[in-house]
Amino acid sequence: MAKDNKTNAMRILDKMKISYERNSYECDEFIDGIHIADMLGQPYERSFKTIVTQGGPDAYYVFVLPVDKEIDLKKAARVSGQKRLSLIPVKEVNKVTGYIRGGCTPVGMKKKYPTFVHESASAFDKIIISGGRIGEQLFIKPEDLLTASGAVYADVVKIL
Repeated sequence: MAKDNKTNAMRILDKMKISYERNSYECDEFIDGIHIADMLGQPYERSFKTIVTQGGPDAYYVFVLPVDKEIDLKKAARVSGQKRLSLIPVKEVNKVTGYIRGGCTPVGMKKKYPTFVHESASAFDKIIISGGRIGEQLFIKPEDLLTASGAVYADVVKIL
């Protein structure tokens, strides 16, 4: 019998009966989302990354935004109801989320954290997010992502 090579995120989506398309690609180490999109010929505006922030001890917030955008921590703090937020150190990503850097996805983290998806996602029939490990992507309807992660839309990107 073949070993199930699905990630936790995929198993959760399957259990919730949420459809997605899986895309696997060769990659052995962290490469940022812009380079992955370039490598796979994917548009930046449909390719989303997951950013984890902290507002205080054990107060974590998750933000999903296009790979070519930067999080505006002031906007993010406002939508999360915090005075201020900071990015969590890379070495804490696995401890907080259960995922590793480059494979972090808002679906199926260790705990359910308040999650915000950049409002630009709503313009697409499907967006691309990490599949829960390096080398895995999910193509998912934005509304299904909101359902699976308990997220809401928000504008949290820097205007450059």
